[in-house]
Parts: sequence; structure tokens; C-alpha cells
Amino acid sequence: MRQSFDETTDPSFGAKHLPRVRAKMAEQGLDGLLVPHEDEHQNEYLPAANDRLAWLTGFTGSAGAGVVMKDRAAVFADGRYTVQVRAQVDAGQFEILDLDGGGVANYLERAPKGSVIGYDPRLHSPDALARLKRAAAKAGAELKPVEPNPLDLAWADERPGQPAAPVVPHEDRYAGESSASKRARIGEAVAKAGADAAVLTAPASLAWLFNIRGGDVIRTPLPLGQAVVRADGTASLFLDPRKVTNELPGWLGDAVTLEAPEALEGALDALSGQKVLVDPGQSSAWYFDRLAAAGATVVRGMDPCALPRACKNPVEIEGARQAHIRDGAALTRFLHWVDTVGQQILPDERQVAEALEGFREATGALKDLSFDTIAGAGPNGALPHYKPVTRTIRRMEKGSLLLVDGGGQYLDGTTDVTRTMAVGEPTADQRRMFTLVLKGHVAMATVRFPAGTTGHQLDALARLPMWMQGFDYDHGTGHGVGSYLGVHEGPQRIAKAVNSQPLLTGMILSNEPGYYREGHWGIRIETLQVVTPPEPVPGGERPMHGFEQLTLAPLDRKLIDVDLLTPDERAYVDAYHAGVLAKVGPLLDGAALDWLKAQAAPLK
Repeated sequence: MRQSFDETTDPSFGAKHLPRVRAKMAEQGLDGLLVPHEDEHQNEYLPAANDRLAWLTGFTGSAGAGVVMKDRAAVFADGRYTVQVRAQVDAGQFEILDLDGGGVANYLERAPKGSVIGYDPRLHSPDALARLKRAAAKAGAELKPVEPNPLDLAWADERPGQPAAPVVPHEDRYAGESSASKRARIGEAVAKAGADAAVLTAPASLAWLFNIRGGDVIRTPLPLGQAVVRADGTASLFLDPRKVTNELPGWLGDAVTLEAPEALEGALDALSGQKVLVDPGQSSAWYFDRLAAAGATVVRGMDPCALPRACKNPVEIEGARQAHIRDGAALTRFLHWVDTVGQQILPDERQVAEALEGFREATGALKDLSFDTIAGAGPNGALPHYKPVTRTIRRMEKGSLLLVDGGGQYLDGTTDVTRTMAVGEPTADQRRMFTLVLKGHVAMATVRFPAGTTGHQLDALARLPMWMQGFDYDHGTGHGVGSYLGVHEGPQRIAKAVNSQPLLTGMILSNEPGYYREGHWGIRIETLQVVTPPEPVPGGERPMHGFEQLTLAPLDRKLIDVDLLTPDERAYVDAYHAGVLAKVGPLLDGAALDWLKAQAAPLK
């Protein structure tokens, strides 16, 4: 569970591993190979055995891609990882390019005419693959499915084993609905989609549908596997037998058949003549190819578990509230520590992250972190997805800022919160920028919106105070969050990028505008919030959704320039702090409680 600060890769990986991959490519008659970050389950966070891009290049970010040609290679990363990718990858071996704005597709448009570029169909969704095939065709190149993967062959002797963490029941008192009820609902959805069965490959869908949790993916209680769910609600669940605990078969019940992964291909072949629902944005091309070869009719559609999973039920929402109260007490003790002990000893980022983890562990309920803590002192805080490692760790410095973004996994909920703290007395500039971020945060927290509104339509609200002053941030404003599942969950999100998914009652999202001054410091304010049901607005005509704040942790008063806040914004901050004191205060005592009372006093 404890966070590691060691680096698992280094820039020498490229020089070591590229020749081995090219040799295996040559054996299969390939001129190139696509190496996505995603694995067979389209995971964002990967078990070590599936982190192919990291092994090839040294790059460990949660989004990226690689292309290997005979005489050149490239690695792609988005704006969150601009600094990290250049530190981790040998630029003499790989051209370092932007993943956004065309990315791999643009690179393939310049591929040599007649070249044959391999791809592993288990690692690419059909939607993503279609874009790449069109790009290669423009260059007169061919994308060819390959099995086995040349990279896997090159890695074989050093590759870690596949994870086999025990799969355990997730009790109904946390899930809020039995698996039998969920399977009946999903079966109806499958039939409504015009299908006889659905193939599920997303680990989060397996965890949600069968009310199980695992430990195959770092910081996320996911079981890797697959399932076939039929329209009558019966299902086959494919899990490595090493993961199956004694209690699992009885928990799943007679309507669910446990199978070994080796039985999956035969189970897909047995769907011959049937209509099978598969998500082309989530499941890999291999499933589509296998089903088509078996004579099944593939029905393309969203994973039927995605929306029900995203819309938390009343039990899950109440669990999230309780998890955030518990987590809020740990956070408040931590913030008190930073503002007292931390200001005196000026700890380094490792000590900061370990202190926060220690306060969370002291709750007695922490199952794991929800992701490795981002503790960014000074310039490191200006890197939105910075992760402290021994090579980069800095100490807190007077006159600068400390940005800490972390979360916990609890049986009743998943948390994710960012707070920015002044070290010593903040400058007027730091207070101004923090308050601009706060104004955007408050706008998103207090917005009312009609049914059918998407996160894309709301995103500008959080940016407007900064836009008006000539500033912006280069990441989304909000991501979905699971219920003792992934800290990043779709399909909902709040971002500039167009997203057609309306925000629905029970969806949990983050609200995290920021500002980053490269080479100096960063600011981010993040809380989690849940979409509330549409309710009438006094004097209005239409019912409106809103957000209920889940995260409970005080803001650094020293960084708030009250003169820049409107009366309504001040009232919101005062009400938020009063709520923190009322809900978290009873779990505190002594100096920490006294500190919180001072932090939660009305702004002056």
C-alpha cells in the first residue's frame, strides 16, 4: 500500500529494448509496430506486466503511445507529461511528440509508402484503430494485425507475471443493489439494444455488475477478466483460477458460471448466429474480429454497465458522504500539520506524502490510496501530474506554495482532493491567482443546470474568472469518480473537449480548476461533488440539477484575497467552511480542532 518514491524505469530502456523489438518485427516481416499505453482491458493505470510502453521507452505516464519503425521511433505524450516524458525517455532513440492534435495518426500519415505496420488487436479499440487505419492509408501504408505481439516476444524473459490478486465479494450494504438485480437490469438493456448477449471487458464493469473487487491494478480494486452477460441475466465470468477465493462461487450464485480465461475463445465462438453487444470504444478489436469469424452479428454500443455504474444509487451516495467525512478528518489533521510542524521543519515532498498517507491510515478504514499522492513543492507544483521520485524531490520553501493532490480507497467510497497551501507569507500575486482559481471553483460548485446539460457545456464557468484576466489551465475541470472503484471514471467529464454525455443524477465528478506558473509554483483546488436531482428554482420555470459537495477540507485562508470575491462567493466559502466544521469537527480534538475552528471562521 505504501507509496514508493523509486523510479522503475530509466532513459536507457530505449537503447536496450528497441533493437530487440526490431529483431522480432523483422521475423514477422514488419516495417513498424504500434505500441499503445493501453492494455488488453483498455486500462488507464496498468499492472506492471501490461505496461509495454514503459518497458519500451521508459515513459510511465498514464496516457501515451509509441511507434517503432525500422530506422526511427517516436513516443507521444499529452500536455500533462511534457516535462516527465523528456526526463524519462532518451531523445536520441525516440522523437518526442504531442499526443494531442493528431498524435499517432499524423505520424502514420508520413509513413513510407508500402510499409507494413503491425498492431496487436488485443490492445486497440475499433474506434481508435479506425482513425489510425485511415491515416496509414493516406500514406499508402498498411496496418496489419499481428499475433503474437513482437514486443511481448522481445520482453518475454524479463516480463513480470500477470497479477493474481484475490477476488472478493463487495457486500450489498456498500453496493446498494444485489448482483442479481443488476444482472436483470443489464439483461434488459442488452435485449433493448437488440442483442442476445453482451461481452464485457472493462474491469470496472465486472466489479460493479458482480459486486466484487480485486487488486490487479495499482491503487484501484479491479479484477482483470471478461464476462458474457445474456439477455436473461445469466452470465459467464472469466477469471484466472488463482484469483478465485473459496467464498466467491457462492457469492456469485448459480446464475453465474465461473470459467478460466482459456475458455473465453470457445465461449465467443459459441455465440455464432447470435447478436452480441460490444463497446467499440472500450473493448479491443480482437473481440470484434473473433465474433465476426465465429458468425456472430456484432451490435456496436456503449458498455451497458457504464451509465448505471456512473449514476450512484442512494446507498453509494451516502457511502461517499461518510467516506469523505472520514477522509476529511484525516485531511484536516494533515493540513494542520502542514500549517504548524511543516512551516517549522520545511519537510520534503516525500515526508509530506508519507504524512498524508499516515493520517489516512490512522482512520483504520483505508484500503489503499486512490492514486499515488502528488506533493509538489514550489516549481514541482507547476507540473499538474507531478509524482515525487527520489531524483526530483524538493523541500518546502518559505515564500512558495505547496500543492498536494491525493485520495483514499474505502469500502464505502473513493476520495480525491487537492489543496494548495502557502509556505510562509504568500505574495499578493499568489493570493490573486489563488483567488481567481477559487472564483472558478465556486462557480462550478454553485451552478444550476437543466436536464441534458453536458460537462463540456459547463467547463467554461470554471475558467471564466481566469480567462477574463488572460489565464487558463491545460487540463480538464472534472472527471468522474467511482464507488470504491477507479478515481477516474467515465463516461461523464467536465472539459473543453466535446463530450455528448449529459450529467445525470448520482454522477460523482471532480471540480478542479488550477493555475500553473512554470518554474515557480502551481495552484489547484479540487473537491468531489455529486449531481443532485432536478429541483424547482424559486421564481423559475424549469427544475434544475445542481451539485452537492462531498469533499470536506478547509481552504488556506492566507491565500484568499477577500476583496476579489463577490458577496455570493464569500457566502459560499463561509457556508462551505461551516459545513466542514460541522461534519468533520466531531472527529477531531485538541489543537487540530482549534485550528479548524479558526480556519472555518467567516472571511473578513
